[in-house]
Amino acid sequence: MVSSLIKQDIVLFGELHNNPIAHWLEFELAQSLAEKRELILGAEMLEADNQQVLNQYLASEISFRALDTLARLWPNYYTDYSPVVNFARSQKIPFVATNIPRRYARMVHYQGFEALDSLSQEEKAWIAPLPIPFDPTLPTYQSILEMMGDHGSPKLVKAQASKDATMAHFILANYSPGKLFYHLNGSFHSDHHEGIVWYLKQSKPALNYATISTVSQADISKLGEDNKGLADFIIVVDEDMTTTY
Repeated sequence: MVSSLIKQDIVLFGELHNNPIAHWLEFELAQSLAEKRELILGAEMLEADNQQVLNQYLASEISFRALDTLARLWPNYYTDYSPVVNFARSQKIPFVATNIPRRYARMVHYQGFEALDSLSQEEKAWIAPLPIPFDPTLPTYQSILEMMGDHGSPKLVKAQASKDATMAHFILANYSPGKLFYHLNGSFHSDHHEGIVWYLKQSKPALNYATISTVSQADISKLGEDNKGLADFIIVVDEDMTTTY
């Protein structure tokens, strides 16, 4: 896997958010890729308007306690994501907070993309450029509606798209030719080369992209039919594995 990924421009590691095997492999892969290529790191788990405080932490200008106070860290940040962030800090590797601030995704969920038009210019700098392209017919977005049943709505799918578009925007805004951008995100954001990857390819189709997906199965001796074709590399974890939350 590493021998293939080091040839890419952008690699997206799709995780199960509560799976410790995925988090461990994210860290291991970061180290392996850094031995072969100059990296830029990024993650869904950090939101774009927290970039300044993240940069201060990476530069050792503030402590973890300050980062935890000033940034909106996920509850499982310390156990699951801090190893990769701290690796970037120790190796002086840039780390990009790529996700849309959650309050804006929530606005889209309830009011649609039009709600973003009311944001100030400063706030718009933390999201993908407007108007956000959107294809509701993509299978991944259709599957969201199916999974949510009566709770699903076109606006819910648009909220997902606002995250995908924003993460793609900040990946490309911080990508540097000759370097490898290694991004961590929930697998649903990159499975089937949709989500983030769809937006990346809309803007930069000539770049080389590779995806990883994490799945959980009772039988790990063979890949389940539903999991085939999810990504370029698929990590199968025994469903008996403990979760982080």
